[in-house]
Amino acid sequence: MATAAVAAPAALAAPSGSVHPGVQTFTGGGQCTANFIFRGAGATYIGQAAHCASTGAATDTNGCTAASKPIGTPVSVDGASRPGTMVYSSWLAMQARGEKNADACAYNDFALVKLHTDDVGRVDPTVPGFGGPSGVGGARGGATVFSSGNSSLRGGLRQLRPKQGLVAQVAGNGWSRSVYTVTPGVPGDSGSGFMNGRGQAIGVLSTLALAPLPLSNGVSDLAKQLTYLRSVAGFAGVQLVDGTRPFKANLGRAILGSLKAPRLGPAPRGSRGLSGLLGRQ
Repeated sequence: MATAAVAAPAALAAPSGSVHPGVQTFTGGGQCTANFIFRGAGATYIGQAAHCASTGAATDTNGCTAASKPIGTPVSVDGASRPGTMVYSSWLAMQARGEKNADACAYNDFALVKLHTDDVGRVDPTVPGFGGPSGVGGARGGATVFSSGNSSLRGGLRQLRPKQGLVAQVAGNGWSRSVYTVTPGVPGDSGSGFMNGRGQAIGVLSTLALAPLPLSNGVSDLAKQLTYLRSVAGFAGVQLVDGTRPFKANLGRAILGSLKAPRLGPAPRGSRGLSGLLGRQ
């Protein structure tokens, strides 16, 4: 069932905003990809994966035990004039409350970066190429999904950013989906957002698997992650911001519409690993 989202306020509606879903983020040197725009408590946020702030090994995949940079860590966001600030990490939230749900520990991989007030006017919540998102929803096995990666490993080849794929299976009691795309997500694509065929935001890229589904990506469930987020003090009112242009499920159109080449920066954050996983993206 889809959950509510807030309409884009006038300050976010600029069609050429430089801060938008799919831009690169840099947390202490490692490069990731932002997913969607969020608002709440008078602030504007951009989402990324919690593991983008990891300080442990790439094989440290359990968010309830893995080491992370602290809340308050600066995050460089492409298109922003000033660094943002990591104000929420699902990993740190789970550790603080002593989370015992094994599925949450394995798949709850979400963080919020608060944008500086000087950059709110630069924000465009629309997913490049595809348009949307339009609320938060789900996707069953066999469903078609869409995403936009931005790894520096692709050397600026913008035509490889838009992706279309299929959900191979739902895992972890709904906390994750195994997804195949024409070109799989690679290190640096971590945190990028996925949408279903109606343009609803469904998840966040977290892993690249070797087995049992080789070269599939693990996409953590956004609805569950937002429910968890809202249970933490200060974040109860956080909502996804809808895109200002309608979603269109057309990969060819998205490729042609990908006009901005990603910048080359520090090496992408390593991929999640072990138990059949190549590792953290």
